[in-house]
Order: sequence, then C-alpha cells, then structure tokens
Amino acid sequence: MNLYLIIFTSGSYKMEQTYQSHKELFMALEQHFTLHLVNHTETESIPANAYKLAFIASGGVEDAVIRNFSSLPYPITLLADGLNNSLAAALEISACMHNKDMKVRIIHGQVADMTEQVLRHHKAFAAKRSLRGKRIGIIGTPAPWLVASHVDYLLASQRWGVNYIDIPLQEVYKRFYAITDDEIGLEASIFANKAKACQDTTPEELLKAMRLYKAIKQLCISEKLDAVTLSCFSLIKQLKTTGCLALSLLNNEGIPAGCEGDLQAIMTMLMAKAVTGQPSFMGNPSFIDTKRNELLLAHCTIATKMVNDFIIRDHFETQSGIAIQGMMHEGDVTLFKCGSECLDEYYLAEGYLTENTNLSTSCRTQFKIKLNKPVSYFLTNPLGNHHILLQGNHAAELQEFMQQNRCKLRE
Repeated sequence: MNLYLIIFTSGSYKMEQTYQSHKELFMALEQHFTLHLVNHTETESIPANAYKLAFIASGGVEDAVIRNFSSLPYPITLLADGLNNSLAAALEISACMHNKDMKVRIIHGQVADMTEQVLRHHKAFAAKRSLRGKRIGIIGTPAPWLVASHVDYLLASQRWGVNYIDIPLQEVYKRFYAITDDEIGLEASIFANKAKACQDTTPEELLKAMRLYKAIKQLCISEKLDAVTLSCFSLIKQLKTTGCLALSLLNNEGIPAGCEGDLQAIMTMLMAKAVTGQPSFMGNPSFIDTKRNELLLAHCTIATKMVNDFIIRDHFETQSGIAIQGMMHEGDVTLFKCGSECLDEYYLAEGYLTENTNLSTSCRTQFKIKLNKPVSYFLTNPLGNHHILLQGNHAAELQEFMQQNRCKLRE
C-alpha cells in the first residue's frame, strides 16, 4: 500500500531532515505502507487516485495549507504528531476551514493511535474505491410498500460510483424453467443435510427453491452483478416458490443479496461488505422495547455461514416455499443503514445479540438485540424499515467510511 504524505513545513523543505524530525511516526507507518514524502509544491507528481494525506510538519504553515487546500483530498484530513508546533498549526487550519463550512479532521495522538487512525482512514478510502463500477441488479421492481426507500440512480452513481441495473423478472423465469431437477438434486440434498431440521415444508419445495437459486446465480454471472435485490413476492406469484434460499446462498458466496427490491438496503449490504469483508443480515425491526433498549430484528433469510445452526422452514407471510431460520451465538453486533434518495444519510449503532427467539408472529430468523444507543430512533426518526446487522463491532470503521464520504448521521 502506498501512502503519499503532502508535507507542509516552515522554511526550506529537506526530506531527510523532515524524516528525522518525525522518525518515530514515519517508521510506524512504514510497517504498513510504502511511504512517499512529497513537498506541497510538488503534488502534481502524485499519481491520480493515490492515497494521500496532508502532513503538518511544523508551525508557521497555516497560510500555505489554506492556499493549497485544492490539492488535498476532501474531506480534508490533517496529520499532526505535535512536534515543532505542528498541532498548533493544525488547530488554526482546522478552525479556518470550519469557518468556511468545509469538513476537516485532525489525526493526532500517540504514535500507535495515530497509526491505527491512518489504517482505518485508508480502509475507508480503499472501500470507497472498490465500489466504483459495481453493478447492483434489481430483479423486478421494488415492493410497493417501500415508500421511503427509493434511490436516484444518477445521484447514486455520482456519489458512490455504483450502477443500478434493472432486470425484468422474465429473465429469471426463462432460466428457472430450463433447469431440471437432475441439475440441482445433489446440491439440494447437501444443503438439507447441513440443516438442523426441516419443518413446515417438503423436498419438492426445496428443489423449486434451489432451482430459483440456480436461475438467479446464472443471471448474476451473465449480467456481471456484484449485488442483487429481488422482487420476492412477484416471484412467489409466478413460480410458487420463494427467494429466501437463493439469497442465503448468494450471501454465502460473497454476493450481497437482499429482499423486496429494497434499493437502499442492498447498497448498505454492499457497503458493509466493502468495509468489513463480511456478509450481513437484512431484517425488519419487528418489536421495540424502549425500557430495555432492545429490538427484535427478523426476516426469512440469512447467510447460513453467519449462523451456528439453521432450520429449513416455510415462508412466514405466505406459508409456502422455503425460508431459513438461523440461530446465531450471543455476541457483539453492529446495526447499519444507508438511506435517503441520494444515499447520503446513515444510522449506525453497536449492540449485543441476547437471544434467538421463535415467535409465531414474525419472520423465521429472529434476533433480540440490546443496543448501546437509544432504540427510540426507530420510533421517532428512522431511515425506513430494513436495517442491516453485522456480527462483531464495526461502528468505528463504518463511521470512518461514511464520514469520509460526507454522509450525515441520523440519530
């Protein structure tokens, strides 16, 4: 990994002298990056799209930074280890930029802490770059009840570099009908043998659901899709089966796959994978307990690689097809949602998964979660219905990612 530090120092610039003055930090960064020190007057030598930060090497550089801010990546990040009055200069620069309504932050602290912050910053930078050109397939149309989950395709492309691709349901139908039981029988049997149990459904239903998975997988390959969201209920009417198994297996394979044609939720799942490398669970907040600060998150599909055990069930709303009831260990989790029509707002919270419930009034996979911030957000100012769950604590890296991309936190 290359890191270009744009050096601002008073007096004449001498690379060896600058390196020696800040040797402890630079050596720590060199454990992770190939370090390039570039004088602020020579930024044109830095390759396009390279990872770069402003390094405040001393005091007395405030005016130079302000005059050259256009050469710095935005939002502006100032790296200052405090030596040679560098922090004092960074504070003055930050105040000036804030007065001009520009976003700026300072990375400062002990060397180990600064290095960790730079690594987190770079991870967010790399995640954003990895999203460019990603193709999100919308098979069918978004569910009509998702009245607050629209996305402007053009704005999404401009902000995030992704492309939403509309795909008619007929493309799934013709592939589905062309697949024989012989093609998917063995795979269905292997999947059934991995389940803890199978209830409320039949082997014939499993074969139909596996056939749908194969059809959607073929479509993902032919259309070069990096993520997909599905008009599930339209498929149920036509094919008499559900997409829950297909979405579970696709998420297992590293292809973010979501329900109901939810454009915001599938983008959130793609972001989560880009930042953390992990699959995620898309769910409905089904019950809120403000006194206990808990919520129940439920849906009829989950990547089986996220759970310890799973039961093959029928679909909750229609009592047909195949659904997945996943059971996950108690432990730390992160809730995440990117919303608004131009995908510039987000919700983020960490919590603890306390229980796998089995209520008859909710979708099959059910997680009770105790949050570390007020659960009243869901009742007073939510970013729509579907929210995304990740295993583990990822708030710091997701916060870095969203802030670096100038998104507003919804509380």
